[in-house]
Amino acid sequence: MSDNTETNRSHWNEAASTYNSKFSKTIQQIINEIQKRKDWIGVDWVEDNSDDEDEFSPSKKPVRLLDYACGTGLVSRGLAPYVTQCVGIDISEGMVNEYNASVQNQGIPTSEMYAMLGNLLDASNPNPTTLSGPEFYDFDIAVVGLGFHHFDDPALAAKRLAERLKKGGVFMIVDFMPHAHFHGHDGHDHPAKKTVTHMGFSDEEVKKVFEGAGVGGGFEYVVLGKGVVFEDKEKGTKMERSVFMARGSKL
Repeated sequence: MSDNTETNRSHWNEAASTYNSKFSKTIQQIINEIQKRKDWIGVDWVEDNSDDEDEFSPSKKPVRLLDYACGTGLVSRGLAPYVTQCVGIDISEGMVNEYNASVQNQGIPTSEMYAMLGNLLDASNPNPTTLSGPEFYDFDIAVVGLGFHHFDDPALAAKRLAERLKKGGVFMIVDFMPHAHFHGHDGHDHPAKKTVTHMGFSDEEVKKVFEGAGVGGGFEYVVLGKGVVFEDKEKGTKMERSVFMARGSKL
């Protein structure tokens, strides 16, 4: 495990229990942006039949989501109405526990949504045993929500996740546009600064990564609204970021 991986794991374990409450407004804002662009994402979704008693009928066509670096489940929550299964993976035990506790509290069966502890980005172990079964392949969509800037090697991340997609499947990331610093309005460093390896990504950078991973089909990069604010009132930090979504299909 690299030093950066261990730093991320330790930080997000510590932050997990209060993450949803601290950043609830920001999380909901991003969920809304994802759902608003459901058609743009380009997956053949199931219909949102939230009032249908047969919503999870076995006859419903499978549409499977891989939510990598899932955290507490932001992406899964955003796309759950349109898929039949959400599978989250994260290196933080704390985040995985929060994700699964939320699923349990909502009465959602684990066959439809669950998170696993795991790391697909270890250069020395490209296919860890716990994530090597067929249930961890052939996804219709794989998403990294606000995690790409924490990865040592984003190009490797894209390649590893592309391997988990079915042909024609969609790869998508939600992340920050390029920025020059990682501190709040008061000049103090944001608590998550130590986990960051990339100060955002431009359209050109992301397109190159997607094409290199074989998921550049129909590539698009869009900026979300007016950006988002991450505010931690306890620590007195407030950080504004411009956010983008990028999508491409596996060729």
